[in-house]
Amino acid sequence: MSRIVPDLEKLEPAQTPKIAVVHDWLDTWGGAETALEELLGLFPDAHLYTLVDFFPAEERARLGDRPIHTSMLQRMPFAKTFFRYCLPFFPRAIERFDLRSYDLVISNSHAVAKGARTEPGQLHICYCYTPMRYAWDLQDQYLRQTGLDHGVRGWLARRVLARLRRWDRDSSARVDHFIAISGHIARRLERCYGRNSIVIYPPVPGATPLRSRVSPGVHYVTVSRFVPYKRIDLIVQAFQHLPDRQLIVIGEGPERRRIEAVAGPNVRFLGRVNDRERDTWLAAARAFVFAADEDFGIAPLEAQAFGVPVIALNRGGSVETILGLDQPHPSGVLFEEQSAEAIARAVREFEQVAERISAEACRRNAARFSAPRFRAEFLEAVATCWAEFRAKRETPRA
Repeated sequence: MSRIVPDLEKLEPAQTPKIAVVHDWLDTWGGAETALEELLGLFPDAHLYTLVDFFPAEERARLGDRPIHTSMLQRMPFAKTFFRYCLPFFPRAIERFDLRSYDLVISNSHAVAKGARTEPGQLHICYCYTPMRYAWDLQDQYLRQTGLDHGVRGWLARRVLARLRRWDRDSSARVDHFIAISGHIARRLERCYGRNSIVIYPPVPGATPLRSRVSPGVHYVTVSRFVPYKRIDLIVQAFQHLPDRQLIVIGEGPERRRIEAVAGPNVRFLGRVNDRERDTWLAAARAFVFAADEDFGIAPLEAQAFGVPVIALNRGGSVETILGLDQPHPSGVLFEEQSAEAIARAVREFEQVAERISAEACRRNAARFSAPRFRAEFLEAVATCWAEFRAKRETPRA
């Protein structure tokens, strides 16, 4: 029996919903996968559907002992390397999943998962990280990254993305209830889809119990995938203006080689490291630096869970997850402009006011985003939606 809440566990077996969870794809572990792990823990009998599954065995094991249903993209030649270039085919692939046997579909979506086809007799709840980035706010960046920003190919690519944007908007009608990961995304859902949503912040690993911190070191840290919108290039350039400070960069991605080429001698790239090594660097950091206009941003909260202050762009999810210097108990310094110069100024400002930012305040702020809080809020939301759905389904028509 899928565990929703105690009240639903009392239902007769025939009334207990059969649940499917639909996720975009499984290739690298990130914040969406951390939330997916929690969702599958809440609904242990749920079946999992995803476009492709390229997880190593140890990461797949975190999702439980369950079959993972993949799409036709999984069987394409060289799919592991090139599946992202099949973006125009993602909608068709997600729509081909046969979910008719399920009562409740929960999509965990930052791209196309929310477009899974359901029928009137099914309830579809979407935990949404953002409307499809490539088709909306990050279209120009996606085209530059793939070399499709000019010429005939650029014209064709823009037409494809325009069609994806229409599909993304139209398929949002298949969702009965949206749950947004932040107020920032709730506003974007209203702007793009014309849909209301409730906000449930995603779970942050280590937010509770509170983590211990070693004595702060002299180095600054950033942890991220090397993709354009994360703006690791600006952080590295900022430390060219700060030659007597050390920056540790943790992560991998397609932009790493380009960024390494312009880094100064005070920047050290560690690549992808295991969780223990990452946490060791985080716990000893003077501060965490974050330059992305992010939908939510888990990495800065992981740093705060160690009692580490954050220097971040005052935009997007950071506005909701970092307490700036205007707060009684700040957890970081927020800067206004997405530029290397602004980051360098913020680092200098942080060093002048560092005594105002306590490790206790950082950890207390991170604790607001704990996994137990996420589980309780998500279960309550699903239970409410399911109860309303059953009541409408069982109400006799006049």
